[in-house]
Amino acid sequence: MKILVSNDDGILSNGIRALIESLSVCHDVYVVAPDRERSAAGHSLTLHSPLRVEEIDSKYGAKRCWMTTGTPGDCVKLAVNAILSEDEKPDFVISGINHGPNLGADILYSGTVSCAMEGAMMGIPSIATSLASLRNEYEDFKFASEFIAEFLNRIDAYKIPRKTILNVNIPGLEKDDIAGIAITELGNRIFTDDYEKRIDPRGKVYYWMAGELINEPENASTDIAAIRNNMISVTPVTYEMTRKNIIQDLETALCKENVCSWF
Repeated sequence: MKILVSNDDGILSNGIRALIESLSVCHDVYVVAPDRERSAAGHSLTLHSPLRVEEIDSKYGAKRCWMTTGTPGDCVKLAVNAILSEDEKPDFVISGINHGPNLGADILYSGTVSCAMEGAMMGIPSIATSLASLRNEYEDFKFASEFIAEFLNRIDAYKIPRKTILNVNIPGLEKDDIAGIAITELGNRIFTDDYEKRIDPRGKVYYWMAGELINEPENASTDIAAIRNNMISVTPVTYEMTRKNIIQDLETALCKENVCSWF
């Protein structure tokens, strides 16, 4: 298969290196990634400044590599619509491996997830991958990258539904310490919204996000609970946000007797 790899930690990160090395054993890998860390960029796109793109020497077994000044979402959109030739267009988009988890509602801020979402929006099967660990050495990503390569082989026969990505979080543990794989739903939030007020040496006030990890019941069917139980979490996520089940209730509340021109 032809695989487009991107991330939000930058093209020189250890996570993307390990992922490319594992995927390139059996697949043609093309890389378009930010030239620096763009974590928590969310699903933003660059609209008011030029996007610089530079092709660099191929790395880690990839066929071709580019780095850009854009956001993670820019990378995938630009790769498919402007950079890759017709015979290089991807069969799959894989984003990561992110340094740190992308769990629960916090995926809304994730550049890693936005890469995969951009792929799904263009009709390409897409996976977001994260290592749920604060460790960031190359060796820390080896098992996760090997798992994703095998995961891709197994999921190839399954047609990921349109408008859907698979969000995969892997515990930062040795292989023998991982308890299995859980198919999960998104948890609520992984961190509380606490900010610590501080004073800098010049007497100016600033704030530091100091949220605490949220606990969930051990038997919860969420991605957060799975990681706490040392399991790999696989969560199907869609960007289709319409709450169709309340449309009729809104029409009843706002459009009495089928008249919706009360303004």
